[in-house]
Order: sequence, then structure tokens, then C-alpha cells
Amino acid sequence: MQTTTIKIQGMTCQGCVNSVKTVLGKLPDISRVEVSLDPGEAVIEHNPSTVSVNQLRTAIEDAGFDVID
Repeated sequence: MQTTTIKIQGMTCQGCVNSVKTVLGKLPDISRVEVSLDPGEAVIEHNPSTVSVNQLRTAIEDAGFDVID
């Protein structure tokens, strides 16, 4: 398993946090997702051979939020 931290811009409430958790949780081989409104980030534990960091970023962006490099 790999732990990846992704900075997210555009989350303004707990509903946003829940949306990000939901889309990430639907991906395969995700064992843990923690999303924080402040400082605006997601910490994801995943199998890198099944889910790439790019796939994580795309899922967040498809949910309507911006990923910060």
C-alpha cells in the first residue's frame, strides 16, 4: 500500500469533504481515505499497482474540485 496526500482547492463545507471521500472510496483497492477541510487535503492509502495518483487526482477533479500541485 502507498499513502498519497493531495492538496485540494474549492472545498468549502463538510458536504464537499463527503463528496471527495465518496468519489475516492469508489475507486478499487482504496484502504483508507481521510479528507480535511482545513488544510484542504486528502490522504489516501491505496494500492499503486491498481490505482495511480493520476486516477486519484482525476476523481477529485471530476467531483468539481481543483487539485493543487
